Amino acid sequence: MELPPRWAVLLFLLLSSTKASRSAVDKEEFQEELLLKPLPDRKVLAHFHFESRAPRNSNGRRHLHLFPKAISQMVEKFRVKEMELSFTQGRWNYERWGGFDTMSSNNAKPPGVELWAVFDVPKEQVDASWKNLTHTLSGLFCASINFLESSTMYSAPDWSFRQASGHLRYGMLPREAVCTENLTPWLKLLPCRDNAGLSALMDRPSIYTSFYHSQRLHLTSNASDLEGLNPGIVLEQTLTVVLHPRSQRTILTHISESYLQPSWSLSSIFGRKVNGRCALAKSSKVYLQLERGLVSELKKNIGSEGYDGEANFELSVNPDRVLKEENSRHGIGSSLLYEFSVDKYSNSKPFDLGLTWKFPVIWSCQQAPLHAIRFLMGSGNERGAIAILLKSTDLNDSSPGADRSSDGCELHVNIFQIVPWYIRVYYHSLQLFVDDQLKAVGAFVEKIHVMPSKDKISPGMMEMVLKLPCGVKSAALTLDFDKGFLHIDEYPPDANQGFDIPSAAISFPNFHASMHFPSNDSERKSPMLSKFQESSPVLSYTEVLLVPLTTPDFSMPYNVITITCTVFALYFGSLLNVLRQRVGEKERLLKSKATAVKTGRPSELLSRLSAKLRGRSQEPSQSPSESSPLINSKLVLKVLLMAALAVAWQYYFG
Repeated sequence: MELPPRWAVLLFLLLSSTKASRSAVDKEEFQEELLLKPLPDRKVLAHFHFESRAPRNSNGRRHLHLFPKAISQMVEKFRVKEMELSFTQGRWNYERWGGFDTMSSNNAKPPGVELWAVFDVPKEQVDASWKNLTHTLSGLFCASINFLESSTMYSAPDWSFRQASGHLRYGMLPREAVCTENLTPWLKLLPCRDNAGLSALMDRPSIYTSFYHSQRLHLTSNASDLEGLNPGIVLEQTLTVVLHPRSQRTILTHISESYLQPSWSLSSIFGRKVNGRCALAKSSKVYLQLERGLVSELKKNIGSEGYDGEANFELSVNPDRVLKEENSRHGIGSSLLYEFSVDKYSNSKPFDLGLTWKFPVIWSCQQAPLHAIRFLMGSGNERGAIAILLKSTDLNDSSPGADRSSDGCELHVNIFQIVPWYIRVYYHSLQLFVDDQLKAVGAFVEKIHVMPSKDKISPGMMEMVLKLPCGVKSAALTLDFDKGFLHIDEYPPDANQGFDIPSAAISFPNFHASMHFPSNDSERKSPMLSKFQESSPVLSYTEVLLVPLTTPDFSMPYNVITITCTVFALYFGSLLNVLRQRVGEKERLLKSKATAVKTGRPSELLSRLSAKLRGRSQEPSQSPSESSPLINSKLVLKVLLMAALAVAWQYYFG
């Protein structure tokens, strides 16, 4: 039976919309990955990496299936070109966990909340977009990010942090506490949340009792890209955790226990196993990385063929493939990457990767060219100084990032520092010490940009490029400052603890951390391996400084309130007592009592008793000689005295 033309058109439109919807779903992608890496100080690094992609839509309207709708609407409304938000508890140990790799440069964040964003709007609208963005993120992640809307809490770096030509805004909250209220909204952005896939490993007690954990959200929008490469929105969600595994090894008598790395598994460090991948994920993989220093030590201990792991350690699960780093230019060997696919595991056969060490091994992670330390100098509540110390590490002038000019080898260091407005830094007091010798600032400072703070308007910012010789052993910067005074309403509840100065960012533009691993052309490279391949400058953060300021006696408002209430109670109590007294009745009562006591006649007593029994009041006789002008004058004096006290209080304290 042939369908009518109208029904044929409707059927055709329905099939077309279904096909378009399926094509949109095919363009949206979600991938999940987990990187595990043993650390030299007997700890384990777990790095979760989730990537969601949404295609570009020309009409501005997008029906999303996998990509979080809240993020898409935020990007379109505020025209966010690039954004990064991180919640961090603890501090990354650059000396033990590494400072010259992509993990430390991209995922080691300062304590508290760090937010920076690049907007695709005119410069005069950037501040308004920033304020709206902070309020949106504050409600989305249940945090105090809205405090960054104030002009005293954010700055606009020009070139030291990122090149954004005035469209970049940067802010930090060093004292922001990180808890499950921030992690739960972060997990809700994932298609499977924490119900399935690798995110099911995120056990809350294991994460928040770790030595370091940082959850990061990086957003890139290529809607204004003219080249048309990777159009759309790319959302990267990472969670970096440093855990101390519970030892599962057996007792070995021929080696010292302190040199043997602890054995661990996913179930021992997270208390859970992986029951398969997320059904909406395109791929789900787990990687085990052995860094360059560890591979070199294994080669020394076992031999050139011992780095494959069979003689040094044992894996509970056979890897699908082993990747070796290509084009390593660091001179200490190549790192290894063991890849495991979670697609073939299920509830009946869960994935539980375990690592058991057979021999002790000691190694160290590669560090940045200079290790940065920041501290305070001086004493008292009036003034002080901020010092940044750069100490040389194992890298020397043979490093590939050194700049060799005609005058010799040079090492460039970028310093980016923000101080609150109540820390009044005198930038003209800048002093530079190179190898413990005072040097002229102009001889080593190649470029500097300073924005002094304005009271209750904007913080102070310093951007600087140092040009140091490669053989330098140490370099130190000092800046003097005065401590300002705050209004009593501007003090936090824990003012006696001190005030925080956000971490300073130290970067080395000539040193780039990257790792290249081979990949099959038939399948798309994993997002994590793509991030490893990107050449990113070596970046590290300093400590958060705690500055004590002069604080008022917060008990004084309480004392003033109590004293005021006491005076008002005495005043109004006495006034009401005087005004409500009946002078005639009081005089008669006092006179009757005095007469009864003086005479003591039984008849008077009997009459008073009979009056009481009859329920009537006895009318005492009045003496004509007694009058009340004296009593009335006393009443007037009391009222006048209370009024004078009230006027005096209003004049001096009102």
